[in-house]
Amino acid sequence: MISIMKAERLKWKKTFIIKLVWLAPIVVILLTAVLMGGKFFQSGAYNWWYTMLLPGALTICCALVIEKDAKLKYHSILAMPFDLKKIWFGKILACSAWLLLTTFIFFAGITAGGILFGNSYSFINSLTGSLLIFVTFLWQIPLCLFLAAKLGTYMAIFINLVANIAGMIAFANGNFWYSVPYAITARLICPTLKILPNGMPVPEGSPLLSMSVIVPGILVALAWFALISYLTARWFQKREAK
Repeated sequence: MISIMKAERLKWKKTFIIKLVWLAPIVVILLTAVLMGGKFFQSGAYNWWYTMLLPGALTICCALVIEKDAKLKYHSILAMPFDLKKIWFGKILACSAWLLLTTFIFFAGITAGGILFGNSYSFINSLTGSLLIFVTFLWQIPLCLFLAAKLGTYMAIFINLVANIAGMIAFANGNFWYSVPYAITARLICPTLKILPNGMPVPEGSPLLSMSVIVPGILVALAWFALISYLTARWFQKREAK
């Protein structure tokens, strides 16, 4: 599996994927510093990060990963002496490593910005929020890879961005947030960083501040990740018969 991941990463050389890993967090940090510098810097940056910039950047990353193989009609993959399931899982793990790296670049930037503008969150709260965003976004990787392979780059980006925004707005504050994976991140951010998906602070005394949702939310998000990874790997494996 490690060799598959390394091979996948080699394909990324001289592609926008490498630039995107640091460009996405830097853009949101600079944009927030210019428009919301001050005590709202950290809360504003986190809100823009998980609602807009990260969903878009992650979808683009996954779409470009698929696009490299699609241009060759997957011949290079089909010729490899590996089970196609393992190749698909290798893509998922490589994109997961990309997500982890961009998450920590964002965290480093927002921590530095907090020193400059004043901290809205403690170091531990900010780190917890960043890690929750990483864990609850993992399930989108196999989904985006599948959408890009099935529908193409632009449709994958459009569908995932719209679904992210709609899921957060419609379900994050409701009682059935756990049944809609797109709502999980926003729901867990409410008690962790005390911000709503619209960027407003969570009102004092609101049930959205309950920390009891954290562990169930993580488990549900990881279950979605495992399920979608398995189903899409099964789908990708059928390319052997074509």
